[in-house]
Amino acid sequence: MKNLIAILLIILMLIIPLSACQKADSNELVVGMELAYPPFETTDANDNPDGFSVKLAQAIGEELGRPVRIEAMEWSGLIPAIISGKVDFVLSSMTITDERAKSVNFSDPYAKSQLSLLISKDSTVQTFDDLKAEGKKLAVKRGTTGHLFATENLPEENINVFDKAEVAVLEVSQGKSDAFIYDALTIYQNSQQYASTTRASFEIFQDSFEYWGMAFNKKDTKLLEDVNRALKTLQDNGTVNEIADTYLGDIKKVFEDQGLSFFFDIK
Repeated sequence: MKNLIAILLIILMLIIPLSACQKADSNELVVGMELAYPPFETTDANDNPDGFSVKLAQAIGEELGRPVRIEAMEWSGLIPAIISGKVDFVLSSMTITDERAKSVNFSDPYAKSQLSLLISKDSTVQTFDDLKAEGKKLAVKRGTTGHLFATENLPEENINVFDKAEVAVLEVSQGKSDAFIYDALTIYQNSQQYASTTRASFEIFQDSFEYWGMAFNKKDTKLLEDVNRALKTLQDNGTVNEIADTYLGDIKKVFEDQGLSFFFDIK
C-alpha cells in the first residue's frame, strides 16, 4: 500500500509541472508588436495596446475564432521572437524585404508606404541626393528600411544611426543632423510638431513603394495560410478600411492634399 501511494505521489509530481507550463489557452494567438508607432501600434490612457495594428490583429483573431494577446517588445526583438516561437506572428508596420524574408515568411501585403525626409530648417539639403555630399548627415533608426536605403545609397560616414526614432528627430530639430528618413506619416507628424525647426520633403526618391506584411515562422505555413484568408476577407468586407478610418481618418486627407498615395490603397 505504501508503495502504491509513493507511486501515485511521483505521478502527481510529474503531471503538475507539465500542466503548469502549458498556455492557459492553447488556441491563443500571440502577436508581437513594438508599441511605439502611433496610430498604428501604441498604448491607450490605461497603458493597454491600441492602434490600427492592434485592432487588425484582433479582427483576424475573431475571423479565425482565436483569442489574441499582444506581446510588446523592442523592434530589434521582433524577428528573433518569431524564430524562437515566443510569438505566433508579428504585426508591427514591418516592410517586406528580401533580407527579412531570409528569416521569416510574410503574409500578403496589407499596407504600403514611401520613405520621406524630415529636414532641419538650417540645412541646405533639399533632396535625398543632396545628402551624398561631404559633411552631410542623415539620421536613421536602426534596422528600418530607411537605414537600409541609406546604407545602400550614401557614404557610411554620412549616416548617424539611432535606436529610437524620436532621438533621430531631435537630432534634426537641434540641427545636429541634416535630415531624418522614415515613412511619410511619421515625417509629416514630426514636421508639424517641430514646425519652427524642421520641414518635410515628400519628393519620391525610391523606385517603388514599400509594402507591409505580417511576419511568420517559416515552419508555420498553416497559420500563414489561415491569416492570409482572414486578411482577404477583412479587406473585401471593408473591415480594414473601417479600422483605418477610425485611426487615420484625418491623416488620409493630409495624404490627399500632399498628393501621396494612402497606406491602404495597395491594389
